[in-house]
Amino acid sequence: MSKKQVRELAKYWKKSAERSWQAALSLFKSKHYDACLFFCHLAIEKMIKATVIEKTGKVAPFIHDLEKLAHLANISLVGETAKILREITNFNVAGRYEDAKYSFYKKCTKSYTGKNLQVCKDIFLWLKKEYPKK
Repeated sequence: MSKKQVRELAKYWKKSAERSWQAALSLFKSKHYDACLFFCHLAIEKMIKATVIEKTGKVAPFIHDLEKLAHLANISLVGETAKILREITNFNVAGRYEDAKYSFYKKCTKSYTGKNLQVCKDIFLWLKKEYPKK
């Protein structure tokens, strides 16, 4: 992939991440808490995939595991960050597959979602700050 293609693709993922983040915030306001957390995961996944592309010059793989993607992007996971990414990855699985959706929906109270929305916000903003364009 050329440097121009890398820049354009990473820019696309970052813009898409911002749209997903805004969707998550809107979903929280409209009390669609399970969908809010699903979109939180999506926003973070897209930010990490942009970093994968920038660091490797290759298309990010079709996986949703945030910890694995972070390793591919050479993102330093210090402290509890790896554990947090594993927890956020569960929002994707629970929001996507029928057998897990209902129990996840019941778990997603306003309090639970608000707490996790803040955690996701911290990770999202950290990624934007620490892993900007090359």
